[in-house]
Amino acid sequence: MSFDVNKIREDFPILKKTVYNKPLVYFDNGATTQKPQVVIDTINKLHVEENSSIHRGVHSLSGKMTQHYEDARKTIQEFINAKHQHEIIFTSGATGSINTVAYSFGERFIKEGDEVLITQMEHHANIVPWQLLCKRKGATLKYIPINDRGELELDKIEQLITEKTRIMSMVYVSNSLGTVNPAKEIIDICHQKNVPVLLDAAQAIQHEPINVQDLDCDFLVFAGHKIYGPTGIGVLYGKEKWLDEIPPYQGGGDMVDIVTLEETTFNELPFKFEAGTTNYIGAIGLAEAIKYVQTIGLENIRDYEAELLAYGTEKLTSIEGLKIYGTAKHKVAILSFLIDNIHQYDTGMVLDKLGIAVRTGTHCTQPVMQRFGIEGTIRASLSFYNTKEEIDILFNGLITVKEMFG
Repeated sequence: MSFDVNKIREDFPILKKTVYNKPLVYFDNGATTQKPQVVIDTINKLHVEENSSIHRGVHSLSGKMTQHYEDARKTIQEFINAKHQHEIIFTSGATGSINTVAYSFGERFIKEGDEVLITQMEHHANIVPWQLLCKRKGATLKYIPINDRGELELDKIEQLITEKTRIMSMVYVSNSLGTVNPAKEIIDICHQKNVPVLLDAAQAIQHEPINVQDLDCDFLVFAGHKIYGPTGIGVLYGKEKWLDEIPPYQGGGDMVDIVTLEETTFNELPFKFEAGTTNYIGAIGLAEAIKYVQTIGLENIRDYEAELLAYGTEKLTSIEGLKIYGTAKHKVAILSFLIDNIHQYDTGMVLDKLGIAVRTGTHCTQPVMQRFGIEGTIRASLSFYNTKEEIDILFNGLITVKEMFG
C-alpha cells in the first residue's frame, strides 16, 4: 500500500503544535478529528469572499453560495451512494439528526404500547431521544445486550423484535469499544419483520466506505467534525419514502411552501427538514473534507488504521496490569483501557503533561461502563495521521504513569 503518513501529517497544521513543550500526540479522534488545511482555507475563503444567505437571494453572492451548498449535498449523496440528492438533509450534527428522526418518526408512527429497539452500546445521543419519545408516547424501549468482548448478542435480536416493534436504532461503530457491528445482517433481520432501521455512523463514516443502498438502512446519520470537517454540521440520510411520510421536526423559514395566519404547507424535500438559516458554510466545509478523504482513499485509511490498531494492541497489552475493554473480532482503531487500580483521570492528566491527548471517562456511554462494572476508561482513538512512533510515546507515557502510581 502506498501510504505516506508523514506527507499526510503536513496537511494538518495543528499536528505541529507542542503541549507543555512536548510534540502534540493527538489520540482523541473519537471526540473530534483535526482539520486539513484545505478545509480551513475553504471556510475562510467563503467568509471573506462569498458569504451570503442561501436560497432566498436573487443577487450574485446568494446565487454562488446556494450553488456551493447544493453541490455539497451532491458530494455527500455520492459519498454514501444515496439514490436521490434530496435524501440528504443537513442538520447540526449526528445528535441533531437522531433527534429529528426520533421526534418526526415518533410523531407519525409511535403510539402507546409500541416498542423501540436499540443496543446496550449506544452513545447517549442514541438513547436519550428515544427515551424521551417513549415517555411521551407511552412506548417501551428495549435493547440488545453485549457480551464480554463488547459484541452484540445477535441471537437475542429475533426474540426482542415483536409485532409491536416500530423502529430499530443502532450504532454502526461503538465510540467507546471500537466494535464494528454487522449492520447489514441486522438490517436484513429487521426488514424481514418490517422494522425500519436508523444507523448511527458517527464513528464509522471516517474509517471505512459506506453504501446506504447496499446496507439498505432506512436512515443514517453522521457528524462533520468526526470526518475532518467543521463542527456544527451533520447529515441525516433518509429513504425518500420515509422522509415524505414523516412530519418536519422544526418550523421556520425555508421549510415552508405557503404560510397564512391560519395554516402552513411544507416545502419539498430536502428543504422540508432544513428550517431557518442552515450552517451552509459548514456544509460546504464538510464536502471539502470528504473530497480530501477521497483523495487518500477510505480503503487505504482502513488498512493503515488496522495496522495502527494491531500495533497499539500489542504494545499496550504488554503492559502488566493493563486491560483493554472492547476486544471484538471486528473493530476500528479505538483502544479503551484501564491500568491496575489507577483512576482514568489521573492517567489522563499525566499523559497530558507528556503532550498526549486521550479521552477519559464514560465517553457518553454510561450503560457500557455499567455492563463492565467500571466508572470509565482511558480511550486512545486513532486516525490515519497518527503513527506507530506516537503509539510508542503513549506506551512510554503509560509506563511513567505506572511508576508514579505503582
